[in-house]
Amino acid sequence: MNTIDQLRSILLHRRTIAVVGLSAEWHRPSYFAAKYLQQHGYRIVPVNPRYAKTSTDILGERCYPELTDIPFAVDMVDVFRRSEDVMPIARQALQIGAKCLWQQIGVMNLEADAMAREAGLESVMDRCVKIEHGRLFGGLNLVGVNTGIVSAKRLGARA
Repeated sequence: MNTIDQLRSILLHRRTIAVVGLSAEWHRPSYFAAKYLQQHGYRIVPVNPRYAKTSTDILGERCYPELTDIPFAVDMVDVFRRSEDVMPIARQALQIGAKCLWQQIGVMNLEADAMAREAGLESVMDRCVKIEHGRLFGGLNLVGVNTGIVSAKRLGARA
């Protein structure tokens, strides 16, 4: 279980995000979440062998077939795949030196979570990075969602 402080720290410090399973189709949840993050200053790195074979850019970024094909450092690996597909992705996340493994809503691979944590990675399961960003840094409260956070301090402010 991740605390609010842990999630906030991840979202403040993990600015380059490889999105595994990112779709080029605008109506898919992975595209919607990645576009939101990109609009909030994150660098999005698409990872999807389906598009990498055709040299398709997604959100203006080159798409890679696997995490290990990315030629630069990645802070977080955000997984939009089935739970049973996460273990090889988690192994690649370790191999490339990622700092966080984030499994999206509905994605919960306990073995991958344990392996990531044992290796020193931050690990999040069954949460949407877009929703958590909106909840912790403002936005969801503006449309009437109870974020569970009560504070007079602006959450996105940096010290």
